Amino acid sequence: MGEIEQLGASNDGGFVMKIRAKTVLEGVHLGDSIAVNGTCLTVTEFGTQLEDFTVGLSPETLRKTSLIELEPGSLVNLERAVQPTSRMGGHFVQGHVDGTGVIVSMEPEEDSLWIKVKTDKSLLKYIVPKGFIAIDGTSLTVVDVFDEEECFNFMLVAYTQQKVVIPLKKVGQKVNLEVDILGKYVERLLSSGVVICGKAAADVICYCNGGFEC
Repeated sequence: MGEIEQLGASNDGGFVMKIRAKTVLEGVHLGDSIAVNGTCLTVTEFGTQLEDFTVGLSPETLRKTSLIELEPGSLVNLERAVQPTSRMGGHFVQGHVDGTGVIVSMEPEEDSLWIKVKTDKSLLKYIVPKGFIAIDGTSLTVVDVFDEEECFNFMLVAYTQQKVVIPLKKVGQKVNLEVDILGKYVERLLSSGVVICGKAAADVICYCNGGFEC
């Protein structure tokens, strides 16, 4: 995690964010990407002691994410880009936030924490039980989806609670959401009328033995 040092308009009319962090800057260069609460941002400047860095925020980023709610002193999740030699311990997170959700409940169970989030139907349709979702950049497993409430929930184990910012938030606060990209690709293929094995994809597709068969 890192700490917001400065957030606001820059001299050239843009919007910048300065973040104090040390470990995450190892091996990072100007122009590299760092995910801040799940939002892929470009490093534009380093502090003199290499203990902080600055990123720029576009108007679209401010509209689409919860970053505008941050203030000096806020803690944020930080993650460098994955290397192709790394062992994948979650799912592919692009850092392209699809939208936000609002925390509606936080309930402890022993040393774990249940969290329920409400979001738009346009995002909820990509969220499935036991599927992946990135919440403030943290790769998590969905437990249940509640269509009538337009909500889904997940659970944080004790270790994860100590490493991410989600447990520090309160009911009513926003979180950034990135749904699994696979669902969006499938929807796009089906809506485009792509033909697989000589049949329209809208007929039926079954995943079998590592390939698509009709």
